Amino acid sequence: MPTNQPTPAQIKRWRGYLANEQAEAAAYRDLAKRREGEERDILLALADAEHRHAAYWVEKLGPDAENPPKADVKTRLLGFLARRFGSVFTLALMQSAETRSPYDDDADASRQISADERIHAEVVRGLASRGRERMSGNFRAAVFGINDGLVSNVALVMGVMATGVPAQIVLITGVSGLLSGALSMAAGEYISVRSQTELLDASLPDPKAREALHALDVESNELELVYRARGMSEDEARAKASQVFQRISDQKRISDNVLGSTEIQCAGSARSAATFSFLSFAIGAFLPIVPYVFGMEGLAGAVVSLVVVGLSLMATGATTGLLSGKPPGIRAVRQLSIGYGAALVTYVLGLLFGMIL
Repeated sequence: MPTNQPTPAQIKRWRGYLANEQAEAAAYRDLAKRREGEERDILLALADAEHRHAAYWVEKLGPDAENPPKADVKTRLLGFLARRFGSVFTLALMQSAETRSPYDDDADASRQISADERIHAEVVRGLASRGRERMSGNFRAAVFGINDGLVSNVALVMGVMATGVPAQIVLITGVSGLLSGALSMAAGEYISVRSQTELLDASLPDPKAREALHALDVESNELELVYRARGMSEDEARAKASQVFQRISDQKRISDNVLGSTEIQCAGSARSAATFSFLSFAIGAFLPIVPYVFGMEGLAGAVVSLVVVGLSLMATGATTGLLSGKPPGIRAVRQLSIGYGAALVTYVLGLLFGMIL
């Protein structure tokens, strides 16, 4: 057999690469259909790059490139999500997939293809970051609030149940934990956002100060001190002040931002943040007590509660992983471990407390 003849194992691997590249190109095109302007152009360019990669494997395979197999499960899932949703979550998953390129350890793949995949991961990271920035802050607060409610109340319920008290006491304790935790979260969020808003308001220029610009002494140039106080160097402040006085002398309209050197974002509504925190924590804290609401008790109630909480923890963990651009599976398992770990600790403490009593 000639030395340049690919082995059956190589052919199988290359055909898999070809199928995945074709599926990824289609996924990027499907995503592009849901975008406009620059983002659409970027996604189409990525699709073209994946098509070039597919052509590389077609050339190496020759006749064996015909009728390639289906793409792997992960790539097909990305294609399905791209066709049906096209959201920031799909981009985050694609970012993770591009980061784990199989070409780095494969001598059959060209260095250019391997480098392309690395760059693709950064391009998708940038697009996903845009989506995360556009995503509502209230959505983030809801995800994290649900997670907090899950962990805190399942730990409380498991600890109280371990003492051997009746199911009714477990339910009352769980409801109390729900209300106290939700109210605490809402109050804390309200105070935090309100304080941030007041702090930002204190940093904004006083509108009345703008009215004094026309009466300033050009020679002493007090306006220069304003700019220096806001962080400009002496030369920069003098030049900026001179520009303002020139505009005044030319009787041009002074911009509302003439005293401001930076843009300050609004901190958002304190009431809205408090409401979302209350509701999201309450939803998360309600799940551990669901079986007790329906009259379950003892071991059966604990098992159902842990199953419901476990599934919810994995869902919130995967979501927070996607929001942060990390692999959702790892974050889901980590969140599950943290929640169950907290429940185990309080359960053991409850057993000990029950023995003492």
